[in-house]
Amino acid sequence: MRTSKLFFALWPDDKTRLALARLGRSLEIEGYKTVPPYNFHVTLLFIGHVDEASELLIKESVNSITAEPFLITFDRLSYWINPKVLCLTCRQPVQQIMALAQRLNDAVTNVGLATDAKPYNPHVTLARHVSSFVERDCDPLVWRAESFCLVESCSSIDGVIYQVKNQWPFVKT
Repeated sequence: MRTSKLFFALWPDDKTRLALARLGRSLEIEGYKTVPPYNFHVTLLFIGHVDEASELLIKESVNSITAEPFLITFDRLSYWINPKVLCLTCRQPVQQIMALAQRLNDAVTNVGLATDAKPYNPHVTLARHVSSFVERDCDPLVWRAESFCLVESCSSIDGVIYQVKNQWPFVKT
């Protein structure tokens, strides 16, 4: 039986993707692996491996989720020692992203799948295999969220590639 490794995410527009790539290149970090620009995203909910039937249920369960477009400001470089990643985070996450992540979590658990119990922390991973980094504030990067996506994590010879499977646009009122 075929399974896919899935997660919900905000996917950047080209302008945001370029700004993230510039920021990543500007950092002076030793012994790290930068995240390729085509993989930049903000995870809303990690789901994990699911079969095709569960994937269909997940897609149906989120069809009724609506949100208005919103801005999220990333203004902090954070180092997470356990996974050894450097992330762009928010000192003050906006309520809209927190509510969206919770609604997605509720939809997935309502179809009988377990989700991560850790508190949600919006972030963009910039680099992996980072041995150390002094956390600091940075120039704000404003991300305009206009949709959310279901994304598949695919293994390749060159590493992981994230592919958008479905996208749900936000409604402008």
